[in-house]
Amino acid sequence: MSGSDGIQFAALTDVGKQRDHNEDNFLVDKKLGLFVVCDGMGGHAAGEVASAMTVRTLHDEVKREWELVSDYVEGKSGASKVSKRDILNMLEFAVNRASSKVHAEAVKDSSKRGMGTTLVAVLIAGGQAFIIYVGDSRIYLLRDGVLEQLTEDHTVYNELVKRKKLPREQIEKLAPKNAITRAVGVYEHAEPDTLVLDIIAGDRLLLCTDGLSGYFEEDLETLGQHLSNPDADIAARALIDAANEQGGKDNITTVIVTVGDVASRDEKRAERQKLKREILGGMPLFRPLNDREILRVLQVTDVVPFKDGDNVIEEGDRGEELYIVLSGKARVVRGEAQIATLQPGDHFGEMALVRSQPRSASVISDGVSEVMIVRRSDFFEILRKEHQLAVKLLWQFLGVLADRLADTSRELGAAREELAAEDITAEIFDLDEDEERETLVIPPPPPSLRQTR
Repeated sequence: MSGSDGIQFAALTDVGKQRDHNEDNFLVDKKLGLFVVCDGMGGHAAGEVASAMTVRTLHDEVKREWELVSDYVEGKSGASKVSKRDILNMLEFAVNRASSKVHAEAVKDSSKRGMGTTLVAVLIAGGQAFIIYVGDSRIYLLRDGVLEQLTEDHTVYNELVKRKKLPREQIEKLAPKNAITRAVGVYEHAEPDTLVLDIIAGDRLLLCTDGLSGYFEEDLETLGQHLSNPDADIAARALIDAANEQGGKDNITTVIVTVGDVASRDEKRAERQKLKREILGGMPLFRPLNDREILRVLQVTDVVPFKDGDNVIEEGDRGEELYIVLSGKARVVRGEAQIATLQPGDHFGEMALVRSQPRSASVISDGVSEVMIVRRSDFFEILRKEHQLAVKLLWQFLGVLADRLADTSRELGAAREELAAEDITAEIFDLDEDEERETLVIPPPPPSLRQTR
């Protein structure tokens, strides 16, 4: 265990009770803030080769790109500016590089044909945990006594559960829980998923293979209790022992990463993270999303501060962002008239996510405020990469548009009724209500004026 630089860790791996060799591999590089767990597959030690190659390749790629990570941590600007997306792209490239290497080795050596590995990895940099994963190894987050699974299993079982076409009992008969749909090395490209998590002092992350998580599927409370032990070494040992006591049918690996100390916890930052999730989850557009999907949207959400009187958006300007008020207030102004006041949780500009068009009003910060911003390019990236999440978002977008259309129709209907209810034309032009309106008929010209041939 190491306790300097605000990160502590404990790691253990065990062959289990039923296997004769260990195909799991893990890596801990505290200096880089990189933590990796892999569960190899392929038999005849091929799985061990795949997991070892993957761990080593990912480690090498992150070291090679360390200047990129350093620039992100230092908050460099201009040409040296590094975004969260840049870090994720680097990790995705590294995982796909590993997948290509493992696949090439399997093609070269027929005894290793079909070998591959699952992967979960965390890179801690600049107050965030950059997470990348493939397969059914998992990452859990323990925060404020609440245990949450951050990754999503790439398995046939989970895909069927998500589609909600069959009862769970039938799915359990049809799809073994360890039948994975993605792995590093089976193909040249691994199709990893990613997530960015804002971390807080006292957070604890658990990276583990399914040889551990499989025994706690129905007992997350016990998993959370073991993970809550202040001594991470004892927690890791207890988790390995618990899996072995229940059968130990697979290799078991656990890496526990603790960020800072609960005693030095930044409560303001913790409340802020909680508020961001609650506000985003309460919006009609994002209401049906699960916790992991909300985190996925938060990953592409920036928070921008504004001073009193600052323009958030200006009427007539074209924009491509959705704005959500996080704190403070903002005034909505059209022309010279103030038409609304926005409070925390209120949002504006969602139409800009699908079409660039002139803003219909200005939004001005009323005092000091903070606004969450989702940009169209980032929104589209979610739609392209996560199909099920895309369906939910687009379906909700249709609902939002339908509600707006209904509101507009009601307003137009009310306006028509108002016009029909009172005709003040006579008062304006001082017309006599009894006066008949006559049509002027122009008679034909007399014969003397008619043209003759």
